[in-house]
Amino acid sequence: MPLRLNTAAVSDAGAHRPTNQDAAFVASWGAAVADGVGGGPSGDLASAALIHRLVATRGSAIDADGLLVRIREANWDIRAHVERDPALRGMATTFTGLFLGADGQLLLAHTGDSRAYLLRDGEFTRETRDDSYVQALVDHGIIPPEAAAAHPRRNIITASLGGAEGDVVSVAERPSIVGDRWVLCSDGLTDYVPEADVARLIAEADDPRSAAASAVALALEAGTRDNVTVVVCDVVDDDQPIAGEPVFSGSAARWFAEDVETA
Repeated sequence: MPLRLNTAAVSDAGAHRPTNQDAAFVASWGAAVADGVGGGPSGDLASAALIHRLVATRGSAIDADGLLVRIREANWDIRAHVERDPALRGMATTFTGLFLGADGQLLLAHTGDSRAYLLRDGEFTRETRDDSYVQALVDHGIIPPEAAAAHPRRNIITASLGGAEGDVVSVAERPSIVGDRWVLCSDGLTDYVPEADVARLIAEADDPRSAAASAVALALEAGTRDNVTVVVCDVVDDDQPIAGEPVFSGSAARWFAEDVETA
């Protein structure tokens, strides 16, 4: 049975940031969130460049190796921007994406501390591991998991995409099951809203749009001091109406606004 993704994204700069460094796209074949690394120059450009390059080189359905190649090509695009303008040196972005693979599986790509969650049969689980200093402390038993959200160094990440040859991203195959609801989000949500509250909103929402909007609204209500972006993807069969063209949010809707070739 052919499957598609029913997707929606909501992104907000928040009340404490002058620009939105988060970028996102959604389509029937994939979706992603990228968060420009805080403190680096032009994080909004890095996240937008990565997202647009990935969409532009989408082509036909891909396997895990093919997705890695395309992410690497998109990462080179960040490096090209830096080579043209050395003042951009240091810009980088996290990346978490979900794509329909050639064999009907889902491909989950990740680097940094943006996250992916899965709601399946009423159970809400985190599907990515943060590439962060605080996560390393948790992994080594130095701090308990419940202390991570309030740690003063929680925003230090240990992996990102900044155009370097040594940049690392993981791609994992996951089963595509009709009825699954995936959530991709930047840390502007998860640093300020407990996972249990996110799970409740996501489970109660009737559709991806209302789920994403409710989660972003809760982060703003909680006083997030960061940009916040939430993407929701429902796995559906072909009988349901799905929009085919990619839709961009955050910095990706501001940078490179020209038409994107997806053939």
